[in-house]
Amino acid sequence: MTSNGHRLRIGFIPLTDAMVPLVAADKGFTADEGLDVELVREVSWSNVRDKLNIGLFDAAHLIAPIAIASSLGLGHVKVPIVAPFGLGLNGNAITVSPGLYAAIAAAADGNITDPTVSGRALARVVANRKAHGEDPLTFGMTFPFSTHNYQLRFWMAAGGVDPDEDVRLVVLPPPYMVESLANRHVDGFCVGAPWNSIAVDLGIGFILHFVSEILERAAEKLLAVRASWAGENPDTLRRLVRAHRRAAAFVEDATNRDEVAAMLSAPNRVGVAPDVIRRELDGRMKVAPEGTVRVSDRYMMIGRNGAARPDPAQAAWLYAQMVRWGQAPLSADFLATAKAVFRPDLYDDAIEPEAANPSGEPTDGIGAFAGPAFDANDIVGHLSAWSIRR
Repeated sequence: MTSNGHRLRIGFIPLTDAMVPLVAADKGFTADEGLDVELVREVSWSNVRDKLNIGLFDAAHLIAPIAIASSLGLGHVKVPIVAPFGLGLNGNAITVSPGLYAAIAAAADGNITDPTVSGRALARVVANRKAHGEDPLTFGMTFPFSTHNYQLRFWMAAGGVDPDEDVRLVVLPPPYMVESLANRHVDGFCVGAPWNSIAVDLGIGFILHFVSEILERAAEKLLAVRASWAGENPDTLRRLVRAHRRAAAFVEDATNRDEVAAMLSAPNRVGVAPDVIRRELDGRMKVAPEGTVRVSDRYMMIGRNGAARPDPAQAAWLYAQMVRWGQAPLSADFLATAKAVFRPDLYDDAIEPEAANPSGEPTDGIGAFAGPAFDANDIVGHLSAWSIRR
């Protein structure tokens, strides 16, 4: 039982980056902290958000921008959310159909593993389709307030593609992305693991970019709780953070990866083959149906290099994208509220404090492939660097 005498219900979406709460519960790390945890699998981010907001979930595996949007009252009711623990940096990828991959490769003026080159090539493909009266390309992303939406837009716009005028962006739950690509309802998508790998394995997709090639350090999922719940349950929260920190360390130990992959492959967890998950844990990704492999030690960062400690600069970057694309007004109060979702103080309260800026990581905390360094206190400066914005 928990310290306040009830079972903790934690919602999650079947994605590889739900591994920390899954491992924390399934390895007994939460039980060791005196917590009785029930994990509840959901299909859509709106379900997770709504159940967290109304108290059906005590905590959730939540995509970072939804926590910010909820706290700002954007797109739904206003419920302040706080994140005492980061469940992972990076882990998303942009996958495209074989036809679009070939078109981008043919239009490229260099190596398309470089997002500057691929973005410019996409702009040429878009212009050519427009000149021939063809329908605009359609890309799937998981939610309007999602890292996937902002990462797609950031990449496209840097290459000269207006994501609202030149292409169509549609919302699809992560498990439905592959089917939509197979049915040619979309030409590409940005989603988290394992769905990019599944598309490649089925021969219907090419992974064009890991998101770590677009942003070196992109906050992805959070352990999210209502601010009111955090205030009422400080001891339970500390225990939960400690159990998650232990799980993150377990995941990052390479000798445990086969066990983690097997655990996540269970039908009531992520439910895909262990070897697919193992590739993602290792950052050794098959990117093309014929077997080409790309390796990145940044593909998905779970506990290492300060990935678990929430960084308010990440929240500021996500809020800046909301402003850039017309989802939120520019306001000093909104910026402060957004930053306050990411709570390194709650992390430090439960665990020995860590360095705020790990060595070898981008100094602005983001590491975008294009544009000037990000200043979390100067959203106007960030926006002024871009010609394509709302």
